Amino acid sequence: MSDDRKALVLFSGGQDSTTCLAWALERYASVETLAFDYGQRHRIELDCRHRVRDELVRRFPAWAGRLGEDHLLDLSMLGRLSDTALTSERAIELQANGLPNTFVPGRNLLFLTFAATLAYRRSATVLVGGMCETDYSGYPDCRDNTLKALQVALSLGLGGPMTVETPLMFIDKAATWRLAEQLGGQALVQLIVEHTHTCYLGERGALHAWGHGCGHCPACELRAKGHAAYLAGRERAA
Repeated sequence: MSDDRKALVLFSGGQDSTTCLAWALERYASVETLAFDYGQRHRIELDCRHRVRDELVRRFPAWAGRLGEDHLLDLSMLGRLSDTALTSERAIELQANGLPNTFVPGRNLLFLTFAATLAYRRSATVLVGGMCETDYSGYPDCRDNTLKALQVALSLGLGGPMTVETPLMFIDKAATWRLAEQLGGQALVQLIVEHTHTCYLGERGALHAWGHGCGHCPACELRAKGHAAYLAGRERAA
């Protein structure tokens, strides 16, 4: 631990946010978690996240004392405003503007704004999110420039520094698996495989080598491909 600030992690219960939570627990004196219920099709992630937190406490006692309260905010209005494959039963496909229809306009902008509001009340000055522009799905609100601009706006609007940390921003999914291993060894990698949820369709189903999911939605394909590359890299290094 090298930072005595309090951090608030945007924690959905997926692979990326779990890795970010471990990253924050390794660095900050106090860490709280926050999730949003926005009518997502894969709402099962909100149930998985409690098991992930419990398993982190059980398997990593050095982090347990730093993990504080969990928060859940109702942003159901976002789901009602959206017409996307993440908030309704429809096929996942590209739109005329070149973006996938899993893009929920304004989602990360709203998430971080509400997170900053909660952080202010909880005396936290660091927000941690799993946004990534290396192998993302084309979402403009995942870009580094977007989040840097938002960090400036939040700090100005709140009258004090609010840091937005995105430890996955410039790494691919294979490197995300490697980061988890670096942070918590195979115990953390296995926790992510067994207990996190990424599948856009909300399917748990069979346990694959990379985790639960339908296996064919963009989120599952990206996770599976990254896991295969991660294992190949470990074999080459052995």
